[in-house]
Amino acid sequence: MEREDRERLLKCATVTLIGRPSSGKSTLVNTICEMKVSITSPAPQTTRNAIRGIYTDQRGQLIFTDTPGYHLGGREINRRMQEITVSSLDDSDVVLYLLDATRSRGAEEDAIISMLEKVKVPVVAVINKADILSDEEAAEAEEYIRSELPSAVILKASALNDEGVDEILIELFRFAPYGQLLYPEESYTDQNLEFRISEIIREKTINLLSDELPHVIYVEVADIEYDEEAGSVWVRAFIVTEREGQKGIIVGKGGENIKRIRKESFKEIRRIFPSSRLNLDLRVKAQNKWRNNQATLDRIFRLNK
Repeated sequence: MEREDRERLLKCATVTLIGRPSSGKSTLVNTICEMKVSITSPAPQTTRNAIRGIYTDQRGQLIFTDTPGYHLGGREINRRMQEITVSSLDDSDVVLYLLDATRSRGAEEDAIISMLEKVKVPVVAVINKADILSDEEAAEAEEYIRSELPSAVILKASALNDEGVDEILIELFRFAPYGQLLYPEESYTDQNLEFRISEIIREKTINLLSDELPHVIYVEVADIEYDEEAGSVWVRAFIVTEREGQKGIIVGKGGENIKRIRKESFKEIRRIFPSSRLNLDLRVKAQNKWRNNQATLDRIFRLNK
């Protein structure tokens, strides 16, 4: 069969994930793509941008958009997250809705359901964290989805344990239209290099200091320099805090915290440069009064173009 004929038989779909903070969207994308695509953390609202992960197999290609956890609130940062989530739904072929049934439903879950009732594309609803759900919790969640979204496909899965993920892929490909692949087969994300590095560092910072430091921080990658003769790459990055007094929390006593953040970040960033020797220069600086600064908010929510 000619290559052009084979391509006609492939499927290609854009899939938008939606769910409350910490429902497991980022974990699911990372599990499907088998690479770190999106930041994961026990702290809610750590995903700030619409992040794309790419999965390709013999059936075709799925492009996942991992949106920020849908969170109600009046702060500007919450409103920006909501806008990103809502706008992503308009551009998808399929919506993948994740529900964490270990937590009681509330206004946020109802708001998501209200949005999904209006979408004109198929919805695949996944009751996530099935490995820790009681039978009663699972049954209540299924009844809730069935009553509110009667046309949705309902599945159970554990994104963390890679259970039920194959069934999710089967349903997504079932709804996917035929078409040519949008990305090379080996691609797993379309994020640029600086964004990927900054998200790795931000994740390690949040996971280490989530109880001590508000996670409204960002990471600025200042320089990436290559030395082909030496086979090395040098990365200089800054963890940027809201206030001067927060720098000490990130640095830690005797530099203990920043050393741990650098060590954990180094492990994952090195996977991006497998054939080069990595040098990671990581520092901390404060950007005072940046919470209401439009330019800084734009930087926090920088789109990966």
